[in-house]
Amino acid sequence: MEIKFNKLTGAGNDFILIDKKLNKDFTYSPEIIRKLCDRRFGIGADGVIIFYEKSTNSFEMDYFNSDGFRGSLCGNGARCAAWYHYYVNKSSNYLEFFNNDNKYKAEIIDNELIKIFLNSPTNLRSNFVVRTTDKIIEAAFINTGSPHLVIDISNGIRNIFNEELFTIDIKDFPVLELGRELRFHPDFSPEGTNVNFYKQNENEIILRTYERGVENETLACGTGSVATAIISHLNKKIFPPIKIKTWGGDTLIVNFDLEKNSFNNLSLTGPAKNIFSGTIII
Repeated sequence: MEIKFNKLTGAGNDFILIDKKLNKDFTYSPEIIRKLCDRRFGIGADGVIIFYEKSTNSFEMDYFNSDGFRGSLCGNGARCAAWYHYYVNKSSNYLEFFNNDNKYKAEIIDNELIKIFLNSPTNLRSNFVVRTTDKIIEAAFINTGSPHLVIDISNGIRNIFNEELFTIDIKDFPVLELGRELRFHPDFSPEGTNVNFYKQNENEIILRTYERGVENETLACGTGSVATAIISHLNKKIFPPIKIKTWGGDTLIVNFDLEKNSFNNLSLTGPAKNIFSGTIII
């Protein structure tokens, strides 16, 4: 099977976009998705976007994580898909798109700067404790289109055996090890959760994320940035627009209006660009 594709990146979160109009015979399976995302024997990516043009100003996207299975909303992937639709179709700067039966809006601000508007978050739980095999961790949880555990590492982590509180700088934080343990924690089964570790640094938040489905740390996470911004606003009184410095080095901006405990006009703005296009035979 010959597949025409585009490789795109949203703040270092990278994706293979397959336009169904150009690949009418393409059929996906977990095995094919894993092969495409393999960084040694495939193209290499955090996930695959199957793109369906609906009209000159709207599209639908199916998102699959690199583990081969369908994912929930991917904020950086949605921005990349919006970029692709705009530059392929020379459409309006204002788009609408669909993912997992939900409708969203996007705005092309400038060249490679894309804003998407998200639906109101759900399942907010703030200031609770998660216990692992040897740690006690203060955390919050929120679903911003995808489920996210959010942890402020400046609060420190307590050893479960001797109650000793210890802190680790974010650059040395064990994101992979602790992220994997929390992602599969029984408290968040059966779906599991993404895990975000953040630290406030002057006027921005530095964020590192372990993503379920990728089962690794990624250089950026769009819905994780939105989740972290909301939790930092509630717990630390950081007001929007909130700058999130991703581990890949780019900055994402989260904005919202909080009215009567409801987050309205929730948006994520950041870079999205095409890296290359090509053809692969599977």
